[in-house]
Amino acid sequence: MNAGPACTPEELRTLFLFEKLDADQLEQLCRAGRIEVIEPGPVYREGAPATCFYVLIEGEVVLTKLSGGQDVEMVRTSHRGAYSGAWTAYMGDRVPQVYGTSMTVPERSTFFVLDADDFARFMAEWFPMALHLLEGLFFGNQSSREIIAQRERLLALGSLSAGLTHELNNPAAAAVRATASLRDRVAGMRHKLGIIASGAYEPATLNALIRIQEEAVDLVAKAPVLSPLEESDREDALGGWLEDHGIAGGWNLAPSFVQAGLDVAWLERVAAEVEPSILGGAVNWLNYTIESELLMDEIADSTARITALVGAAKQYSQMDRAPFQVSDVHELLDSTLVMLSRKIGGGSGIEVVKSYDRALPPVPAYAAELNQVWTNLIDNAVSAMDGRGTLTIRTYRDGDCLAVAIGDTGPGIPEDIRGRIFEPFFTTKPVGEGTGLGLDISWRIVDKHRGDIRVESQPGHTEFVVRLPLAGPEGDHDG
Repeated sequence: MNAGPACTPEELRTLFLFEKLDADQLEQLCRAGRIEVIEPGPVYREGAPATCFYVLIEGEVVLTKLSGGQDVEMVRTSHRGAYSGAWTAYMGDRVPQVYGTSMTVPERSTFFVLDADDFARFMAEWFPMALHLLEGLFFGNQSSREIIAQRERLLALGSLSAGLTHELNNPAAAAVRATASLRDRVAGMRHKLGIIASGAYEPATLNALIRIQEEAVDLVAKAPVLSPLEESDREDALGGWLEDHGIAGGWNLAPSFVQAGLDVAWLERVAAEVEPSILGGAVNWLNYTIESELLMDEIADSTARITALVGAAKQYSQMDRAPFQVSDVHELLDSTLVMLSRKIGGGSGIEVVKSYDRALPPVPAYAAELNQVWTNLIDNAVSAMDGRGTLTIRTYRDGDCLAVAIGDTGPGIPEDIRGRIFEPFFTTKPVGEGTGLGLDISWRIVDKHRGDIRVESQPGHTEFVVRLPLAGPEGDHDG
């Protein structure tokens, strides 16, 4: 930086920012400020203490913001009077006094420069009413955003809790039903044990039945998956065999035997091991064993499902985990899908297609906050499709970043509003159905990770792409 020509009130009056000031005010500005000639290169960096207010007199200015570890150009102008720097200095220590962007000059440029303290003093002395209005607007918008954001988070939490409760209820109810049925089967087996204890079976026959029972248990564990047609054919064959052998209720027994993977050949082996007079009792004894095994499998599946749901909820909320940690983004995406499964599934016609690059490494991140991003993007995609379409989630490497793409087959985002979708309070949903903060919150979270979020949209295909640096966000990891 080089000292420029002396500051004059006449020169300042030619700048639109100062054209309405009186002669005394312009004189005070000249005494407090200075003219500087800045050579091509950086002037200040984003995040550094904001010490000066700059007004362009001649030359060109470029303002950039960090995104994904790279400087993204926000403004490029040679407009005389363009200003940047410590323009929020008048708010004092109520807001962080740091530069919100980085400024460079691509050519030799001349500025009027005013220290932040002097800028704040002049604002307070000359424009007290305007200062109150600006402060009210700034903090009012900030407060409104926080209140609506908190309400949106609570609404999302309530929706997710309702969905999780619904998902937990199904396996829990199945386990209760299976337990009640198992109790009946165990009671029947106790009755059969009483008959055996009375000496109704010869020792050799009893030994054969126990051996066959063990084989049946083993077959249940290895039962093949049959098509509906195969199941029907095998039930007909087994039901006919049982009826031909005079076994009462044979058609009711057949479905359990088929589910356990048993066939006519296996029943022929049972018939060869016991006397015809006790075949019915032996088959019913084996049926109790098979049904008990199937019910225990159902209970195990139900409780495993409950455990998986609780695990997904813990993964989603990052309960008992540090806010900043190395995380597998695929686990975060899957836990979010589980939490939203009621809305995605729930009898709708939405198909979920996942294309994950499992070779991608874990990334340092605020995992719970990233889950909020996935929730917002997936929820928006599902809403856009109105109950029918394809939700696609892809992960891939993009240079030094991990990319997550979430796409839908909805009607798309009109081009005339595409540039506004990340603005706070802007929403395309009907009144009362959206706050317009979901994408704004998502953008802020991704920006906190030094990443970026982009959208491509046309009718039938909309895709949001989140890019996260593989090295993770820089700076303080406590928040």
